[in-house]
Parts: sequence; structure tokens; C-alpha cells
Amino acid sequence: MIYLITGGERSGKSSYAENLAKGLSDKPMYVATARKWDDDFQKRIDRHQKDRDERWINIEKEKHLSEIDFSGKVAIVDCVTLWLTNFFVDTKNDVSLCLEQAKAEFDAIANQENATIIIVTNEIGMGVHAETHIGRKFTELQGWMNQYIAATADTVVLMVSGIPVTIKEKK
Repeated sequence: MIYLITGGERSGKSSYAENLAKGLSDKPMYVATARKWDDDFQKRIDRHQKDRDERWINIEKEKHLSEIDFSGKVAIVDCVTLWLTNFFVDTKNDVSLCLEQAKAEFDAIANQENATIIIVTNEIGMGVHAETHIGRKFTELQGWMNQYIAATADTVVLMVSGIPVTIKEKK
């Protein structure tokens, strides 16, 4: 089962995903994809880790999600935007290569047996138009990857001002 939780910044995506995971499992897994870019980002990571209690299995994985055994587990992957950023930087902004690598990683986790994966992503293309060429390339990459994940997902929820709006649900 794959859930995709999408929306704008601070729309309530992560809180919704965490509540969903806790409702589905007594010991959910939290996969954080953030790279520790600087001290401010480390503080953000530390704050998020403190928000999760002893019920959570916490895993830090910047890119290679396929190395994680999701079988039989309920897991959150938070978030696609930071995960894609790691590919984008490491491929020197090669959108095609980035998309190919990210799709391969997603396919590998999506095909694991008896896993419930809750994926958090951002709708960055709904906001302000990126000022730079590289920003526009990343926005396109994010949009294409979101579409790819949404096509496979069983349920897609758009968060709007803290309100979940289900936009796809397989019965």
C-alpha cells in the first residue's frame, strides 16, 4: 500500500502522515531523507527527531531507499523534495539522470511485499515561479517525480491549510 501526501509548505503534510502511520502500526518507521547541509538544518533535524517518541524506528537515508527493508512495516518517507535535492546536487543538476535514479529507487521500495509506505512530498510548482534556471529545472523534476509516484500510489492526499483532501483512492 502506498500513500502519497502532498501539499504546500507548512500545510500539515508531515503531521497527517505521522498520525496515519501511528494509526496503522504500534511501531512505525520514519525515514528522513534530509542531508545535513548546515547548523540550521541540523537544528531542524534535531527538532523533528525530538518530536517523535519511542514508538518510532528512525532511519536517516539521503538517497538509497532501496537499501531499507520495508517488508511488513508501516513507514513514512519524508520527504521527496529533500530526497530529490540530494540526487540533483550529486548529478550536478542533471534532471534526466536524477529522475532515472529516483524512479529506480522508488520502484524498488514500491515492490517490497506487505509494506505500507507513506510518502510526503511538496507541490513546489503551485507557488512562486522560480527565479533561476536551476530552480525551474528542479521544480520540473519535482513535478515529474510527484506524477510518477502518484500514478503508482493507492491513495493520494492533498493537504490544504491543514485539511486533508483525498484526490485518489483505490478501493
